[in-house]
Amino acid sequence: MKLEKQMARTITRDLLVSVLLYVAPVALMALSFAISGQKPWLAPHTGPTLQFKAPGFIEAVFNNLASWGLPTIMLTLGVAEFALGLYENKWKKNERILDIVCFVIPKVLIKPAVVFFSLKALPVLLPGLKNAFVWIPFAWAALIIAVFDDLTQYWYHRLHHQVPWLWRFHRTHHSAPYMGMAMASRQNIIYTIFFSQIYLTAALTYLGLGYAALFVTVVKSLITTGAHSSIAWDKPFYKYKGLHPIGWVLERLISTPATHQAHHADTDGDGIGHYKGNFGNMFFIWDILFGTGIITRRYPQTFGIKHYKEEEWYAQFLWPVFKSRKAGSELSKGGPVVGDEPALAPNAPLQVTRAEREEVSVLANG
Repeated sequence: MKLEKQMARTITRDLLVSVLLYVAPVALMALSFAISGQKPWLAPHTGPTLQFKAPGFIEAVFNNLASWGLPTIMLTLGVAEFALGLYENKWKKNERILDIVCFVIPKVLIKPAVVFFSLKALPVLLPGLKNAFVWIPFAWAALIIAVFDDLTQYWYHRLHHQVPWLWRFHRTHHSAPYMGMAMASRQNIIYTIFFSQIYLTAALTYLGLGYAALFVTVVKSLITTGAHSSIAWDKPFYKYKGLHPIGWVLERLISTPATHQAHHADTDGDGIGHYKGNFGNMFFIWDILFGTGIITRRYPQTFGIKHYKEEEWYAQFLWPVFKSRKAGSELSKGGPVVGDEPALAPNAPLQVTRAEREEVSVLANG
């Protein structure tokens, strides 16, 4: 109970700090305008305009972001990411189907559809606000959006680990016993539908910040996909002395294979794995600020969930609509709420869990 209260206090404190982080880029932009004397909101604006020449269809897509253009781009990006992710040929059948379904349906169907209908609904929900923020310079818009989007996703991700009843909606992402771009989108459908970035991108496009929102989406997609990659592209920054300063900054700023693979490890007792932290998606700096990250510059040897029962792909993707037939599974009918701590097998010798160790530490330190 004392541990739960401490967790609640920690989350409350970090949420209050987050409010300041959300406000910071907006305040910096306002300060820059005050110092320079610029008043871009007073300048006439007709709407977002494309700043480069391109073939007719490409220009039409970008000039119609707020209607059919953005859904078209989301669909194209989804197909491209799916094609690039199909490099793994050692999957078991159930895992292969799950990865492909989680790649295709959200990226090719759910996200484009949600964006399309959101753009239809926004004029009704926010009448008169179309292109209301088109005056914000691109660089400032991209910074503000990156902070708002990624910090919100950090909290979405963190709470799915720290609140036990939410864990089962995120568990699918951690069930993969391997790392690779093909499993980067491996999520339960409920987790995907309530994912903030889809709605934020649509709303920002309606408000006139579509180009900046799209830029952040693409950059974030590259970083998060690379962080899930089985290719340790960050290793040269640790290996070669001349690259160490760049590596030091890089691993604290964005998610890398080393930091994110630690989050997918099946243990946190080896000094490398840290599935109870390293929650950052595009930016790892949130983990640094909130003390939820570790940096080891090493890579776990095993991934996934130790109590994984290889539940049917449809149960992992569509729980709780469809449940697993695996006895004792968290996803089965009446299954236990295990949380992301490993479950003890029946009649197994008693072990001290990480949560219990932390509670002992809290009691010892008063």
